[in-house]
Amino acid sequence: MAGWLFRPAAASDVEAAVPLIHSSGPAAFDYVFAVPGVGDAQAFLRRAFVDGAGEFGWRNHVVGERDGVVVAVGAGYGGDTKWPFTLAAARQIVRHFGWRHAPGVIGRGLRTESVIPPPAGDLYYLGHLGVSPALRGKGAGTALVAHLLAQRPAAALGPVVLDVAVTNPDAQRLYQRLGFVVTAERPSKLANPQGLVPGHRRMQWQAPAEHD
Repeated sequence: MAGWLFRPAAASDVEAAVPLIHSSGPAAFDYVFAVPGVGDAQAFLRRAFVDGAGEFGWRNHVVGERDGVVVAVGAGYGGDTKWPFTLAAARQIVRHFGWRHAPGVIGRGLRTESVIPPPAGDLYYLGHLGVSPALRGKGAGTALVAHLLAQRPAAALGPVVLDVAVTNPDAQRLYQRLGFVVTAERPSKLANPQGLVPGHRRMQWQAPAEHD
């Protein structure tokens, strides 16, 4: 992975990392977190990233740098994160949106899980995979996924999975080249004036066969 430096994210990466996180699923993020008169999805993601806890916090992410500039971001986490992440998200949502709007945001988030389900059991999930537009197709995505696979904890022995929108064939082709295969497809009818959650395909990584 010459030319790429991957490291744990820090709170100070917020301005570079959050647009990349948002780019991994902009329509779905907007559907859940954009609230007219309150703020857009990236405003919430910035607050949650700096907070550090949960699915959207900096502690859950790695960043990739090229020439000292953050150009990629991603996360890898297992089913054991479900309740800690749920509680962290609920707290962050209430603090950001207030009691008036928080129930609607939480409800939309739960509905979105029917299309993009969080990991459960022994699944290990790769998410929030974002690469700077200027470097797409130049090996950054391949290097990012390879790094996340290499950093998978030794105790995470279950299947490695990710979700890709049916509207993103370029990403699906990349994941297929890296050894992921489609195992399920979930259609979606979730939409509001702020965003639309497209159908998603779940893909599972097939580890290369070992040869004597």
